[in-house]
Amino acid sequence: MMNRLSYILILGICLLITCSQLQAAERFPPPEFENHVLPETTVPAPHQDIYEYIDVAVLFAALCLASYLVLKKRNRRYIFALMIFSLIYFGFWRKGCVCSIGALQNVALSLFDSNYAIPIGVLLFFLLPLIFTLFFGRMFCAAVCPLGAIQDVFLLKPIPVPRWLENALRLFAYVYLAVAILFAITGSAFIICRYDPFISLFRLSGSLNMLVLGGCVLLIGVFIGRPYCRFICPYGVILRQLSRVSRQQVTITPDDCIKCRLCEDACPFGAITRPTHQWPQTDYSMNKKRLAFFIVLLPVLVLLCGWAGNALSGSASRVHVTVRLAERIYAEDAGDVKDTTDASLAFRATGKPVKELYSEADVIREKFALDGCLLGAFLGLVIGIKLIGSTIQWHREDYQADRAGCVACGRCFQYCPREHDRLKKLNEHSK
Repeated sequence: MMNRLSYILILGICLLITCSQLQAAERFPPPEFENHVLPETTVPAPHQDIYEYIDVAVLFAALCLASYLVLKKRNRRYIFALMIFSLIYFGFWRKGCVCSIGALQNVALSLFDSNYAIPIGVLLFFLLPLIFTLFFGRMFCAAVCPLGAIQDVFLLKPIPVPRWLENALRLFAYVYLAVAILFAITGSAFIICRYDPFISLFRLSGSLNMLVLGGCVLLIGVFIGRPYCRFICPYGVILRQLSRVSRQQVTITPDDCIKCRLCEDACPFGAITRPTHQWPQTDYSMNKKRLAFFIVLLPVLVLLCGWAGNALSGSASRVHVTVRLAERIYAEDAGDVKDTTDASLAFRATGKPVKELYSEADVIREKFALDGCLLGAFLGLVIGIKLIGSTIQWHREDYQADRAGCVACGRCFQYCPREHDRLKKLNEHSK
């Protein structure tokens, strides 16, 4: 398996170098105008077809290699080396585009808009990490995602986050996921890409606000392990749930656990679950009452959050350019504003009836109202399930990597005494 992965990586790198040399030459020379200078682009150039296939091939090879290094080789140094490669290639070389996280929006839009055709490369970037997660756990987070890699590099003095606080902060990722899908399926905006904290760093350009945002996240990441991945990333929400049912999973120790707790101290992400103990009878009775209360509360939360999503849909719909234009035209015609905007002047120049614009805006508002209600209900369901889950304690006899929270970074391997025994025996056999 390792030889095949090496061949794939070597072939991908060779093709990448060849294509970069071909791209350097201009296919059509620019016309010769006097005193004309071609402007410098501030965004990556559109992908050529061959680049799209190379990116997918490198992603597939990196996921295969990450799975081998985490589950078979069990070596943190090799995992970190692959992480650096992914950061350089997918981050700084490919400028953070195509991104599996941002591809979520393209997939959502393609499901709700028949006029939008999603590029095959974008679809594969979305699906491949999910497929690998189903089989091997969060290998994409382990060493392939450039956003996770750059945070891992800056993690120097990790401090633990209380479990209750981590669970509360993680709800923001669900809210972000719901809002991102709402804006994507209504054709309003791709906010995951617009507010990616690291895209300006990868491109070494961008607005000052986004550069400051990225710097702040990295500064926090010096002390809090991967804050974006744990508390913000909407794609991570999906990976967490799929990892719960993955066929294979990261194991801290190669055999039996001696309960030394070194793995718990080594993990900066709070992804080590402790052994459980039998509850006293009083605590057990109290948890039964809490469980019954949260089960009754679940439909109330769904209805309440669904209503809130519907109530906020009016404000959210103003993100759509058509709704904003309709409100601007109405304000100008009603005399509420005295000046005009470029958008309103351009609309009036088309001669399009105002009533037609208002009708289009009403359709969009209705779509926001329905989708906002459904996504709000989804958030209520998530909150209710998390409250119910907090009262249920699964039996565990050993320290284990949390199936959902473990990002397969491999730090716990080198701290486990049983892992050192395994490596010592391998060295003795190899001599």
